[in-house]
Amino acid sequence: MLDVCLLGTGGMMPLPYRWLTALMTRYNGSSLLIDCGEGTQIAVKEQGWSFKPIDVICFTHYHADHISGLPGLLLTMGNAERSEPLTMIGPKGLERVVGALRTIAPELPFEIRYIELTSPEEEIEIAGYHIHAFRVNHNITCYGYSIEIPRGGRFQVEQAKANAIPQKYWSILQHGQTVEDGEKVYTPDMVLGPPRKGIKLTYCTDTRPTESIEKAAKDSDLFICEGMYAEKEKLAKAKQYKHMTFYEAAELAKKASVQELWLTHFSPSLVHAESYMPAVREIFSNASLGTDGRNIELDFKEE
Repeated sequence: MLDVCLLGTGGMMPLPYRWLTALMTRYNGSSLLIDCGEGTQIAVKEQGWSFKPIDVICFTHYHADHISGLPGLLLTMGNAERSEPLTMIGPKGLERVVGALRTIAPELPFEIRYIELTSPEEEIEIAGYHIHAFRVNHNITCYGYSIEIPRGGRFQVEQAKANAIPQKYWSILQHGQTVEDGEKVYTPDMVLGPPRKGIKLTYCTDTRPTESIEKAAKDSDLFICEGMYAEKEKLAKAKQYKHMTFYEAAELAKKASVQELWLTHFSPSLVHAESYMPAVREIFSNASLGTDGRNIELDFKEE
């Protein structure tokens, strides 16, 4: 099961009722954060979630509304007596940007490890998550992320017996580990059926629609996507500033065959956002507005 919480949905500037961009997930005792806008710490506290288990922070890009909450968060994690390393993932220049922000958070009791993205697509395995980073189209280098929890195949008793595998090794192999017994080597594929569908979440902000988003979001259980503008007459402005409209996000959700779409990062000038949703649902029916603190539990589906 993957816990997902949309901590902040604001774009450009915080509002009294909307924090800036941040998403947090929890899986198997480990937490992952995507972006860390101003107010992220308060949003985490409002959920009753903890800072200490955050093992990974992914950044889409380095505009202030996506990273300005980081120095304070690092200090809070340090004060929580965290000692385990923290991994940060983001576009090239990550270590330089974080180093500059740490001028006001210089002493931490844990190591920061950096993974800088340089290719159009990159795959990362960490803390039980499979992370697919994909470049999008903003006015500076920007990435979206798909977070997947893979799921192995079902244990096949008859297959294990046919391969003459001692029963004492079944559980080990079922958990994906290889066993060596003298000259014999037993591998998980000898007892498992084909992989089953896991859990998939795709998140992207600050971009024009791209094929990379459609491809990365394919068959996602949840697609959280920016929709900076809802007014149809603002399409030209969306193109100028490299953002998306509600309707473009809905088209992407439809093409990618996702299960559910949450719109986020809409303009602070947008009022009565819900009034635009009927037109959005004509394109993709299972679409709704992301709101601060909105959460969901994504679970494996039985086949």
